[in-house]
Amino acid sequence: MEEKKLDLNSIIGFILIFGILIWIMYSQQPTPEELESQKQEEAAKIEADKKAEAEKQKETLVTTPKDFSNVPANDSLQRIALQNKLGSFAYASTLPSASGGETVVENEVLALKFNNRGGHLSEVRLKQFVNYDKDPIYLVKDGNSSFNINFGTTDNRTLNTKDQPFQSKVTKNGDNTVVSMKLKVSETQFLEYRYELKPNDYMIDFTIRSQGLDNVINGSQDINLDWTQKGYRHDKSITYENRYTRLTYQHEGDKIDKLSQLSDDEEIEANVDWLSYRQHFFSSILVPDAPFKTASLISKDLIEDADVDTVYTKQYTSKLPLEFKAGEINAPMGLYYGPTDSKVLKTYEKNLEESIPFGWGIFGWINKAIFIPLFGFLSSFLPYGLAIIVMTILVKMLLSFVQYKQFLSQAKMKILKPELDAIRAKHKDNKLKAQQETMALQNKAGASPLSGCLPGLMQIPVFYALFMFFPTAFDLRQKSFLWVDDLSSYDIIYEFPPGFSIPLYGDHISLFPILAAIAIFFYMKMTTGQQMASQPTQEGMPDMGKMMKYMIYFSPLLMLFFFNQYASGLSLYYFISNLISIGIMLVIKNYIIDEEKVLAKIQVSKAKPKKENRFQRKMKEMMEQAEQQKQAQQKKNKK
Repeated sequence: MEEKKLDLNSIIGFILIFGILIWIMYSQQPTPEELESQKQEEAAKIEADKKAEAEKQKETLVTTPKDFSNVPANDSLQRIALQNKLGSFAYASTLPSASGGETVVENEVLALKFNNRGGHLSEVRLKQFVNYDKDPIYLVKDGNSSFNINFGTTDNRTLNTKDQPFQSKVTKNGDNTVVSMKLKVSETQFLEYRYELKPNDYMIDFTIRSQGLDNVINGSQDINLDWTQKGYRHDKSITYENRYTRLTYQHEGDKIDKLSQLSDDEEIEANVDWLSYRQHFFSSILVPDAPFKTASLISKDLIEDADVDTVYTKQYTSKLPLEFKAGEINAPMGLYYGPTDSKVLKTYEKNLEESIPFGWGIFGWINKAIFIPLFGFLSSFLPYGLAIIVMTILVKMLLSFVQYKQFLSQAKMKILKPELDAIRAKHKDNKLKAQQETMALQNKAGASPLSGCLPGLMQIPVFYALFMFFPTAFDLRQKSFLWVDDLSSYDIIYEFPPGFSIPLYGDHISLFPILAAIAIFFYMKMTTGQQMASQPTQEGMPDMGKMMKYMIYFSPLLMLFFFNQYASGLSLYYFISNLISIGIMLVIKNYIIDEEKVLAKIQVSKAKPKKENRFQRKMKEMMEQAEQQKQAQQKKNKK
């Protein structure tokens, strides 16, 4: 193929064409006289358009502003446009604050910024805390929160305060800092947000009030306070944090309810005393002096993919009605921005600590009455990891009698096993007779399978209470122990390469769940062996034995997977707890329970006449009735 190149003639041609174009553009420029004439024509056209627009505005003007004294006289067009757009609240847009800006105040624990447009908090930073990356904790920042009052006006407009300019003023009330944000109709007529920040306090006194707006606000329409906020991620695992992020509220006296933990949810409630936008260890809480008559509450889960959705956890929205009494709004309340710490929340005496998920019923009572005070006392003079270990020892000592009762019951059943096997062999064709003689022997000997099960059931409330306590214990947040840097989150000894994760297990390996799984394996191996040795031989027992053997391996595996992404403080507790249980069991077996003495007591008990209790008599009657019905049915079938 021939190669194409520019020759000398082509270059000369391009230069000539370029020169001609330059000459044409220069020759087409207007003369100075033509430019001056063009400017005069444009100025005349602009002036004519202004006059036409002014005439049009005058024709459509419905109401007049109450006070435009601060507006320059030559801004009549601006005044008229604002009046038509905003009605009575047009005055606010003529003030210096209309240009926006922020008002900044702080105390020892909070750093606050108020946006002059909208009048509400645009930034809330908790000064004493940092997140998992050591960055400051923000509850409000970069537009994640919206606070708006929506109402109708007497001139048939709808006003949203979040779009309006408020005039700010900062004053002192003793040691307190007062921020007044006013949306003005005139200098004496306004809607005000009043914030009072006290020293070293997370609760802000907040009042919404109006003055002189009885002929401006349409009281026949609803006046709603809309509060929306998206929760920022603060913990190492956004999935784990989202599990404890929930909209919680108190209503109708002392009822505590929550929106869904794992999905989108909404609810309409009456007489709401307070509502909490809980973000695991931090909360934004609105506390009215008088309950909201109704509240429309919405929670939306923002995490669809934890690898992609890494900034926000949930979005909360509340629509709350404000009362319009005697032609004015007056709604005093409190705004809490701070830690979800039961000790702090309890100081406000509003039952706010109930926003923390301690567990329902008896489980919550155990946490509030026992574990929270006990751990608070221990951690006041011990490192937090050691406080967990000491608390574990105290709990196991308290429950050691339960373990003793279980082991004693199993020992009795083991001693009776030969006699129970003989009864089953003797009455292998009459199961009812075998059951009756078995119950009679167990009753005389003072041994029953139920006596071993019931003490075990007593441990379930303690187990579940601690399961709820450790993930919500604010005191454990960012407290280190051994290789763990945060006892309120999982520990990591190895992190998988980016993008790699084991389903249900996670993207890392935690050591404490491994240690807890090993301890529970050996404990179950000991207890299961004891239980199998005490069980009488009967049909179906080999399958039961297999199931119990499977449980020895299944339970530690469940512990290993389930607890890998839970609080390391919880895994530490179960590790120590199972070690202590193994020790207690060895002591009871080798030093406390003497099987020969137990056998001697059984023989004495068997020799004594034993009166059947009501339950035993009832069971015996039911078994006899069942046997009679069975025999009657067999006779009927033979006929």
